[in-house]
Amino acid sequence: MTKGRVVLLDEIKGRPAAALVVDGVLEDLAIDPEGDQILPGAIYRAIADRPMKGQGGIFVKLPGVASGFLRQISGISPGQRMLVQVTGPTEPGKATPVTARLLFKSRHAIITPDAPGLNVSRAIRDVEVRADLTALAEEVMAGADPRLGLILRSTSAEADEDEVADDIAAMRDLATAMLGDLEGGPELLLDGPSAHETAWRDWGHPAPDMVEDRAGSFAAFGMLEALDALLSARVELTGGGHMMIEPTRALVAVDVNTGPDTSPAASLKANIAAARDLPRQLRLRGLGGQVVVDFAPQPKKDRAILEQVIRAAFKSEGTDVTLSGWTTLGLYEMTRRRDRLTLSELLA
Repeated sequence: MTKGRVVLLDEIKGRPAAALVVDGVLEDLAIDPEGDQILPGAIYRAIADRPMKGQGGIFVKLPGVASGFLRQISGISPGQRMLVQVTGPTEPGKATPVTARLLFKSRHAIITPDAPGLNVSRAIRDVEVRADLTALAEEVMAGADPRLGLILRSTSAEADEDEVADDIAAMRDLATAMLGDLEGGPELLLDGPSAHETAWRDWGHPAPDMVEDRAGSFAAFGMLEALDALLSARVELTGGGHMMIEPTRALVAVDVNTGPDTSPAASLKANIAAARDLPRQLRLRGLGGQVVVDFAPQPKKDRAILEQVIRAAFKSEGTDVTLSGWTTLGLYEMTRRRDRLTLSELLA
């Protein structure tokens, strides 16, 4: 098993793919979809269409016959030209989810239109480094459109000053150009990041110990077997238990089982192991929406312990997760924003 943080850049079925492996365990995955599917992160010039007041949003016209759904109505009127950004995959028969809150992201910087201010990632704790980065950001952003805000990402702490300045300037100029490009019909202005671009942009902190950019790296590091395991509903847990993860049209059902262990502590052990691995499993499988977990039977007094583990496990997730808690039937409910196509769709 290879120790450390490794980024693999390869291909799956002739399409770019990237994997983040930490101490031999697959932690994140990106695979380009087949054909011309809309990628999350893409920015479009769109035209507001008809509001859906009962659903608290409005449809927007995208290029061709495509449409997007924006969960926002206030201040938007039919026929209005606007910029929108894709927030997740397009599900069959549904409009593409979009937002009017744009983010222009690079490896070190994020430009935030209509959210002014300069901010440094909270992961950077060194006071002097924060002060130096703030001074650099103020210098590069001087004279920029006052609507533009800036967030310096955690990777900027270890990067060369000129590299960070170039990143800020590039995103600043891109945002400025796009915000002024509202004339004309619906049009794709910026495509979403490819799998390899995602790896370069979002997996830089902590810095990788190794980057393998070659054909066959997935096979060499055991990722093909890992992908096969992810296509199975059954997930083996430490201690001999297992969980079954089965997506349905309405929700993702998770069932936790103790296995052969019949000791009094078996249920809590299996439940804790499942809770710790569940964020990774949902992320790698591309599953989201409503998630309902049927944990192995355990005394109600142990729920507080398990809930602490659940909250700690999901705390570092990069997508929106709402932990709703226990139902009257003893199930645990949560929602997770769909931020990518499911693995089964990508590998179909």
